[in-house]
Amino acid sequence: MSRVALVTGGSRGIGAAISVALRDAGYKVAANYAGNDAAAAKFSDQTGIKTYKWNVADYAASKAGMAQIEADLGPIEIVVANAGITRDAPFHKMTPEQWHEVIDTNLTGVFNTIHPNWIGMRERKFGRIIVISSINGQKGQFAQVNYAATKAGDLGIVKSLAQEGARFGITANAICPGYIGTDMVMAVPEKVREAIIGQIPAGRLGQPEEIARVVTFLAADDSEFINGSTISANGAQFFS
Repeated sequence: MSRVALVTGGSRGIGAAISVALRDAGYKVAANYAGNDAAAAKFSDQTGIKTYKWNVADYAASKAGMAQIEADLGPIEIVVANAGITRDAPFHKMTPEQWHEVIDTNLTGVFNTIHPNWIGMRERKFGRIIVISSINGQKGQFAQVNYAATKAGDLGIVKSLAQEGARFGITANAICPGYIGTDMVMAVPEKVREAIIGQIPAGRLGQPEEIARVVTFLAADDSEFINGSTISANGAQFFS
């Protein structure tokens, strides 16, 4: 029987590419989304992947949404915590609301996505946790104190979960994408985008499908010895 994979933020951008790649690899995929009903419906129509709406910042809503997935598809054995938002501002202008909104979605949302599945994974002696972090969680970024804090926190989550889950056949790993050609990045002014590309030795933006290939690798049954790792996919954009 095909394993069930949940991808949060799974109907757009990197998440959509991950959902499709996992489907193509033979998994039964459920794609979560937060609010764009039209985009989610279009994604389902195009891919045949069912979408489920909830806000990952809400634990009760997350638990209920995942219970519905289990009723529809079976136990969730692969969790890809991809959902995330930005509320950028220089720190002296950042509001408590901007801070908490990003923390609630990008960090607490990862807890809310993994925690309801953890006991079942322990009981079944199998699980794959894959958290989509960011290069900015590794190096920081101007006007992203809130975002960088959450993405750095993701790395601590997977290192800790790996130690708790290893003896139960559960892995937890993080992927740190560099700058990827998503709608969000392509929407920035061309001069800004050119400056970003100028910092990437590969000379181009990454593609969502390149991140998705890393996810399918980590999700595989025979990737068990890769645990607690951070995989950077950034076109050789290294930093001290």
